[in-house]
Amino acid sequence: MNYSPLLTVMVRAARKAGALAVQFFDRRHQLEVAFKGKDDPVTSADTAVEKEILFHLRKAYPRYGILAEESPPSTGKEEWQWVVDPIDGTLNFLHGNPHFALSIGLARGDELQAGVVYDPVRDELFTAERGRGAFLNDQRIRVSDRGTLNGALIATGFPLRRKHLAAPYLSSFAAVFAASADIRRAGSASLDLAYTAAGRFDGFWESGLSPWDIAAGCIIVQEAGGFCSDFQGGNQFLGSGNIVAGNPNLHRHLLTTLEGSELPQALGQSGTGPG
Repeated sequence: MNYSPLLTVMVRAARKAGALAVQFFDRRHQLEVAFKGKDDPVTSADTAVEKEILFHLRKAYPRYGILAEESPPSTGKEEWQWVVDPIDGTLNFLHGNPHFALSIGLARGDELQAGVVYDPVRDELFTAERGRGAFLNDQRIRVSDRGTLNGALIATGFPLRRKHLAAPYLSSFAAVFAASADIRRAGSASLDLAYTAAGRFDGFWESGLSPWDIAAGCIIVQEAGGFCSDFQGGNQFLGSGNIVAGNPNLHRHLLTTLEGSELPQALGQSGTGPG
């Protein structure tokens, strides 16, 4: 596949850093582990993989801003900004569960422009660039065509940094579970979104996420023909950390189902920013 110059840089960064991530995964018991918060680990692998990603991005585009999970943000005045999660699924990574990914998004102002989600263990590379479609290992992908929640397989994640919202979140889980075929909670939002883009999941919802968890995955969903929104159906998902994704019809049904749960009201009372 002939990538654009921009996507070529992003793919190179993902593959180089992905190879490093696999090396760390194979010797994960030797890693240094610290905690940013309760049950929110950061390892020496996270920082090293992020450093590798940012090296390639900065070398090619030195004037672009950076918003990355393990690094201080840039000034915030740059028109273009990289949004990076070096290992999305760190808890999986530490437990020997090979379900994690590197996520590299690019935003211009409030609009997502490109995204790469790379699973280095399975060597699955999900890519998208605005107006050019979404791909998995160079093959075009599309969201599923399931029109309702009946028979749908939906992905989600639990609010790791908002455990005080466990009860209302379980209300949303129960509402979606009752309306759908089943729910999966795999532990990597970027892969949940990439799988939604590829039709492996019919939809996805979660709250309390950070921009680096969802930026790349959302542009991939959008370019695969799907919708991403906040819980009100608007476009503030990066800022709020609350996201609903799926094909246009199922997205609408998923939003309606979530509105009938306790979660939207609980989020309104506790604030809607990322955890």
